[in-house]
Amino acid sequence: MEHRIVGPGPYRATKLWNETVELFRARMPLRKHRCRFKSYERCFTAAEAVDWLHELLRCSQNFGPEVTRKQTVQLLKKFLKNHVIEDIKGKWGQEDFEDNRHLYRFPPSSPLKPYPKKPTYQKDVIKFPECNDPPASTSQENIPVRPVVMNSEMWYKRHSIAIGEVPACRLVYRRQLTEANVEEIWKSMTLAYLQKVLGLDSLEEVLDIKLVNSKFIIHNVYSVSKQGVVILDDKSKELPHWVLSAMKCLANWPNCSDLKQPMYLGFEKDVFKTIADYYGHLKEPLLTFHLFDAFVSVLGLLQKEKMAIEAFQICCLLLPPENRRKLQLLMRMMARICLNKEMPPLCDGFGTRTLMVQTFSRCILCSKDEVDLDELLAARLVTFLMDNYQEILKVPLALQTSIEERVAHLRRVQFQKSYPEVYQERFPTPESEALLFPEKPKPKPQLLMWALKNPFQPFQRTRSFRM
Repeated sequence: MEHRIVGPGPYRATKLWNETVELFRARMPLRKHRCRFKSYERCFTAAEAVDWLHELLRCSQNFGPEVTRKQTVQLLKKFLKNHVIEDIKGKWGQEDFEDNRHLYRFPPSSPLKPYPKKPTYQKDVIKFPECNDPPASTSQENIPVRPVVMNSEMWYKRHSIAIGEVPACRLVYRRQLTEANVEEIWKSMTLAYLQKVLGLDSLEEVLDIKLVNSKFIIHNVYSVSKQGVVILDDKSKELPHWVLSAMKCLANWPNCSDLKQPMYLGFEKDVFKTIADYYGHLKEPLLTFHLFDAFVSVLGLLQKEKMAIEAFQICCLLLPPENRRKLQLLMRMMARICLNKEMPPLCDGFGTRTLMVQTFSRCILCSKDEVDLDELLAARLVTFLMDNYQEILKVPLALQTSIEERVAHLRRVQFQKSYPEVYQERFPTPESEALLFPEKPKPKPQLLMWALKNPFQPFQRTRSFRM
């Protein structure tokens, strides 16, 4: 009764859905039940299904022990809606699943979820401008030519050029590495690193490359505070002041310097509810709908912790800066609350750690498709993120160094092609250095005068005779 580990790759959520459905149908114990003086063969109660499926999910390395019974009930509701199971009388879809003694059975055929077909995206090949290439929007053939009135002077100039007396002018374009080129380098190399870490042949089925904004990547790398939190240029996208004050209050509990209101019994619960309500009403999760498949794909690397952290680092660079900032502040608050032993219980039914995961998982990661295992996958991701948020929300130095060296190299190449003489003076080659600074003959070591006059002789032991 074990899931096989589904690694990173396209349609990972769909693969997990289909595998869970197949395991549930193949191994869920079925027996005879009686209901209202009537016997039903090969069926099960709702409570039995919750017990068995909850244990299956908790033991699975794809989901982990953080799965709650409530999440299992939500998954069985989706099973009923998608006709994975049906009421003992054959009803499904509109019925509501509850954790009780109601009877259910499997339909004759199992509706597995088909893999979505995404349009293939043509790979954008970055072509850096050459020194003599004309700009893309200009060609010499399309340059408007003004008609010239031929006279003796103009005839002489053309004739002299033809016979070689006057050299013909050649239009040469000098182009530098533009800001757009630098942005494309950041985008292409970041995606190449992500593809390498995930071990995929292509990222086309994991995310739409055309929707990746290179400006977001550069902003998330360089516009940060000393604590590593993103600084926004547009202050209107900041967290509301009252939300930020509430988060600081719980993060620094019981030292709440920002709030001047008197505290009362249950005050911390009301503050937490205020924060949860704000994040729960976001129009889009912090990790965005567009990046859902990419983050779910990274979850297949959790067995290799270092690789998973590196992949999460790169994926988080693709976020809009305001989303990344909200995520950083939220994760810092969640981690501090879980480690704060003085924090009173925020909920009677859950522990603090479980409450954090259950409350904020859907505002961090969810999909547009309701039948996906987004709740279970989000809980798994938030648990890992909360344990490693300091590393995950850092800028990967290896990637940053590699891109900066690439940009510097291309700028040197462009400068060398545009100004070869100046480049040779500033960056001489070994051959040019040898011409400018010829090697001086090495002086021979001087011999000591006393060594010539008194050459070294080995000490010889002689016998002496006393007279």
